[in-house]
Amino acid sequence: MPVVETASHREVAALYTDHHGWLQGWLRRKVSNAFDAADLTQDTFVRILGVREPPRLESPRAYLTTVAKGVLVNWCRRQALERAYLEALALLPEPEAPSPEHRALVLEALHEIDAMLDALPPLVRRTFLLSQLEDMKYDDIASQLGVSLTSVKRYMAQAFRQCLALME
Repeated sequence: MPVVETASHREVAALYTDHHGWLQGWLRRKVSNAFDAADLTQDTFVRILGVREPPRLESPRAYLTTVAKGVLVNWCRRQALERAYLEALALLPEPEAPSPEHRALVLEALHEIDAMLDALPPLVRRTFLLSQLEDMKYDDIASQLGVSLTSVKRYMAQAFRQCLALME
């Protein structure tokens, strides 16, 4: 099946050709690792390709930097999540440590949960975390957040719908 090249694809291709090396160098200075910088550079351009209509760029490097910072923040969050998981595993006695396959599955699930939580509106996320991690009752959550009990129930329903969508 032939690929139809649109004007926006040509603009992204030109952006890639003109600034790929610069962006990779910029990211390499941020992460101190050429391999991760190469991956993050590609992820940045993939994200740009996902935009329906890339904006007209007067400052392409400023645009690339902005997009790359978002990619970098997500990467850092994933790295921190993986480090925390591996540190928790290191505390387990050897027979209880999961296999590498199980670890990969758990890390994937943690990334999905993190993305799901990040997609929730802040008040919904806070309500959900207070309920699920702090084991707080809905009445107590309503008092702490200064919202009605009905709002807490609505927020929890929204969070659970998001969780169910993740499981499908």
